[in-house]
Amino acid sequence: MSNRTARLDRGTSESSVSLELDLDGSGQSDIDTTVPFYDHMLTAFSKHSLIDLRIRASGDTDIDVHHTVEDVAITLGEALRLALGDKAGIRRFGEATVPLDEALSQAVVDLSGRPYLVHDGEPAGQEYHLIGGHFTGSLTRHVFEAITLHAQICLHMLVLAGRDPHHIVESQFKAFARALRAAVEPDPRVTGIPSTKGLL
Repeated sequence: MSNRTARLDRGTSESSVSLELDLDGSGQSDIDTTVPFYDHMLTAFSKHSLIDLRIRASGDTDIDVHHTVEDVAITLGEALRLALGDKAGIRRFGEATVPLDEALSQAVVDLSGRPYLVHDGEPAGQEYHLIGGHFTGSLTRHVFEAITLHAQICLHMLVLAGRDPHHIVESQFKAFARALRAAVEPDPRVTGIPSTKGLL
């Protein structure tokens, strides 16, 4: 399988993002988005997906972290799409259910080429929690929306249990990471594109 890496820079009047990834890495990360809790989530994502990830981002966080968080997610999605190439020889589908103490999240991924997100099960009020002093709970869904749209993948993310806002978010990032790890893996039994359409 050819080199599955990507390097992207994204700059707007609201933020600046530089990102590098390697799908066939070992989960090494070097992340500084200036949003500490987001750094924590992306570090966990890298560790559990085995995707090497380097991110440098800055933005108008004096207004709100929303723009920086969103633009990093957009760039990550675009980088995943580029690194996957034509998707020949991959497993395509991945699923993981991951606990974090009382929280439990299930992620199911299809590298379909068609962006679609189903995000359900967060407890009432989760979207209003301010985690780590910066990261609003509503941003979790927004991150997955941006990634699925720009990576052109299908993701079903279901929160099955949870009470602590931090745990609820982190279990989702880890479940997504584990599901994506399975989906991007080469499958020795697959020849060409794993689709009856011949295109993903």
